[in-house]
Amino acid sequence: MNLESVRMREMMMFLIPWSLLYFFFFFFRMIRSSKELPLPPGPYAWPIVGNLFQIGKNAHVRLAEMAQVHGPLMSLRLGQQILIVGSSSSAASEILRTHDHVLAGRDVPRVLQGKESTVHNMNLVFTSETDDSWRKIRNLYTSKIFSSKAMESRADMREKKVMEMVKYIASKGDSNIGIKDVMLVTSTNIIGNTSLSMDLVDFEGNGIGAGIKDSVRRLSSLGTQAQLADLYPIFGRWDLLGWKKQVMQIIEQELGPIWEVIIEKKRNGSNTSSYLKDFTDILIEKGCTHQQINALMEELFSAGTESIGFTTEWFVAELLRNQEVMQKARDEVLKTIDGNVVKESDLVHLPFLEACFKETLRLHPPAPLLLPHRAMQTCEVMGYTIPKDSQLLVNVWAISRDPKIWDDPSDFKPERFVGSKLSYKGKDFEYLPFGAGRRMCPGEAMASKTILLAVASLILNFDWFLVNNNFNPADLNMDEALDFPVHKKEPLHVTLKLRQQFKTI
Repeated sequence: MNLESVRMREMMMFLIPWSLLYFFFFFFRMIRSSKELPLPPGPYAWPIVGNLFQIGKNAHVRLAEMAQVHGPLMSLRLGQQILIVGSSSSAASEILRTHDHVLAGRDVPRVLQGKESTVHNMNLVFTSETDDSWRKIRNLYTSKIFSSKAMESRADMREKKVMEMVKYIASKGDSNIGIKDVMLVTSTNIIGNTSLSMDLVDFEGNGIGAGIKDSVRRLSSLGTQAQLADLYPIFGRWDLLGWKKQVMQIIEQELGPIWEVIIEKKRNGSNTSSYLKDFTDILIEKGCTHQQINALMEELFSAGTESIGFTTEWFVAELLRNQEVMQKARDEVLKTIDGNVVKESDLVHLPFLEACFKETLRLHPPAPLLLPHRAMQTCEVMGYTIPKDSQLLVNVWAISRDPKIWDDPSDFKPERFVGSKLSYKGKDFEYLPFGAGRRMCPGEAMASKTILLAVASLILNFDWFLVNNNFNPADLNMDEALDFPVHKKEPLHVTLKLRQQFKTI
């Protein structure tokens, strides 16, 4: 036997066992896979990148188009990440109600996780599991800020802040007013008084929180950017693009110092003149650390200010575009309110205005895909497998424009909500502007009351005009800028002329 034959024999003796092992491994894997349900259907995923480049900029619109082809429950791959998208009311009900207990995890970016993190598991949005720690945070929000009792105790404050906005606009005469800008100041000071018992910024942009608007905008934009470590776990928690550095710069070095001095004074017993305990007082009593309070404050201002400002802008734009609807809303407000001040207690007597608000939220939900959920365990949904740690989105934009649910779904028709039992409380899965289930937005009550109060006050006190009087309001550009929250690509600027009877406001 020559040397070559010996080498061949040795190689065969080596390869045969490994080949058999390889065969049995895939054989048993195939048997196991045959017993498992498949993933939901979806578009072909390219090697390495998956469906990354098939989604595009307007993800909610593109995913709605894909759902028309692949079905109401669809799977895609973003790099190595499995993405499940629900685009019907039945799919939303399965994800947000039936299987909420296992699908309510949060897909927190890997680079923000770890023992050294100063944000992970310290507020709602950056908490991975719906565990006891998460429940304590949510209970604090729902009982101390957003409960009926807590909301009622601060109604006077919200009315005061809205009237300050009205007086500021009145002082500007026929000036060009950016609806989003004045509402951002108003919402910032409402949350500032709720959490810190003080205003943070005035309408000229001055105050202790002068930079908060820019910081929150950049933080929101960063929050929509996908991270390499999440798409490709091989990168671990490496912050290759400097994303974490930018996020922490805003949270710890830009937003944190705004309330750092206030918190320190409160810890030393130097409280403000407010007779009510604010949210920070309560957090200090609960023994929260500075890092925990900072993470909660960041969440409150990031989630609350822009969503109120941008939704108000959409609301006003839709009323301007639909003059007959605007006239009907104006008639209701003028008939109901005596004087020039709207109270929160008056809102229940403005059903048509609320219908207009609901229709605005239907067409322009602040988070058209909600915030991503994560499957904490593998489960079965609608006959398909949802693997553990897959990411889930609910396309409320697609559901809100589903012709099977809504007549003329692209038209602004608030009459569809008049006398309707549909609400934005998360119980009707064909209408979910604030989400549903464990991860539903806890600030829905404050946002809805503030926006309705503000728009009713603007209708009551002013006549509205577009800056360009020769422009047809029906042709107003309603293009979206997809971010969180979704806002008008072209900011809305109007002239608000004080009504003659309120010249002394």
